[in-house]
Amino acid sequence: MKKIIFVEPKPPDLHVFARMPLPRLGTVLLGTTLQEHGYEVKTYIEVVGELDIKDILSADVVGISSITSTSARSYELAKLVREAGIPVFMGGPHVTFLPEEALEYCDYVLRGEVDDIILDFMKALETGKGFEAIPGIVFKKPDGSIFKNKTVPFCKDVNTIPVPDFTLISGFEKDPYQKLCITPIMTSRGCPYDCNFCSVTSMFGRKYRFRKTELVLEELRKNKEGGGQWVFFYDDNFVANKKRTKTLLKAMIAEGLTPKWTAQVRVDVAKDPELMDLMKKSGCHTVYIGLESVNPETLEAYNKNQTLEDIEWCIGKLHDYGIRIHGMFVFGSDYDNVNTIHDTVRFAKKNNLDTVQFLILTPLPGTGCYKDLDDAGRIVSKDWSLYDAHHVVFTPKHMSYYELQSETVQAARRFYSVPQILKRALKLDLFNVSLKAYGRSVTKRWIKGNQGFLERTRELTANGSKSVETMAKDTADDIKLKFSQLKPVRPAHSKQH
Repeated sequence: MKKIIFVEPKPPDLHVFARMPLPRLGTVLLGTTLQEHGYEVKTYIEVVGELDIKDILSADVVGISSITSTSARSYELAKLVREAGIPVFMGGPHVTFLPEEALEYCDYVLRGEVDDIILDFMKALETGKGFEAIPGIVFKKPDGSIFKNKTVPFCKDVNTIPVPDFTLISGFEKDPYQKLCITPIMTSRGCPYDCNFCSVTSMFGRKYRFRKTELVLEELRKNKEGGGQWVFFYDDNFVANKKRTKTLLKAMIAEGLTPKWTAQVRVDVAKDPELMDLMKKSGCHTVYIGLESVNPETLEAYNKNQTLEDIEWCIGKLHDYGIRIHGMFVFGSDYDNVNTIHDTVRFAKKNNLDTVQFLILTPLPGTGCYKDLDDAGRIVSKDWSLYDAHHVVFTPKHMSYYELQSETVQAARRFYSVPQILKRALKLDLFNVSLKAYGRSVTKRWIKGNQGFLERTRELTANGSKSVETMAKDTADDIKLKFSQLKPVRPAHSKQH
């Protein structure tokens, strides 16, 4: 096993971040580790570049990363690569929670964080033995039975994870920091809050693990020296430990490593004036906040541990410091109705949120939300390509399918409206004018591309149907076509165990 290719397939539909594609770090970090141990590695990240199927078929082994919304495309790619005789392994949140499903398309599933076991897995592939000793691995034995090892422990020391080598990304071999619209830098893993609809804690644990300040500074130096202009701190909550965050921000300021940066935070960030001051001085441009709802009962149901008063206070304080806010709201809890959606749009406008995402509650495998709705028989589709938080896939309690779907779309239209764009233009806020105009364009394109689904939800409401399976998307037709135009580049590999 010498040549290893990783693939991160693209999502199936439009979203507001398509303008600034951000590679997920998993395949790059694993690839960097393997490269440091002598392997030839390349990773294809579809949101930043096309797949070269011929090159993929020249690999000794292919690893595919999958979230729920990309799993259908991931499975099709895995099946076609495996049919060409190349071993395929898969990882990521979706297959971590549904490994048996994934084994219908690939040879191995590596569940959870695999930083500490990726080298052992490669050695097992090379020798054809030792698989049973690898934590988190799932595979089919020769007799057809499934071997499922205990879950892999969380990475013991995140400081052992290498600084990612972005030249491994196809198309980024030269000047990667200039080609990245925004550079992802991970400073921690884990989240203790355990929101009901989020799979982060199941995947990465409830205990925060922080990388040393010097390692983060090293990544910031590489970004600056490489010509990078923007940084996204790739943490589920960048200010989880305020003392640690202050130490990092002070070091960034002292060393002049202050790019425009963005990060995910919680509303409690605004309650610490010193932290806010350091964020502004160190280059904070925009924060992404899961505001989730203006309905107090929904906030409690989501287990958010925040109030509407907290949200308003946070928005005001961040704006006082000149920091922009991308607010994310999730519609569809058992306490939401159409009025909740209308109230949310009014709230977003009143509080001058810079940008928003109005999302539909999505029961992702691995979450409490999925278990609750599945146990209650309320999930109406398991076409995973619809699980992107923009499509209704369950039976709402106080809305029809069509009301939840159409009202969420209309909420985006009302927020990204011409009057809202003109309001920012009058303030000469051209940056926000551009963002809102883009949000309006994406919304219109999404509606045009999903008219069939909108009509299907209307039919579901009228007929009382319990399934939207007929709306399954063709997420991999382009991959099938490319494979059909190529012949396998070599004989099938023999099974390794």
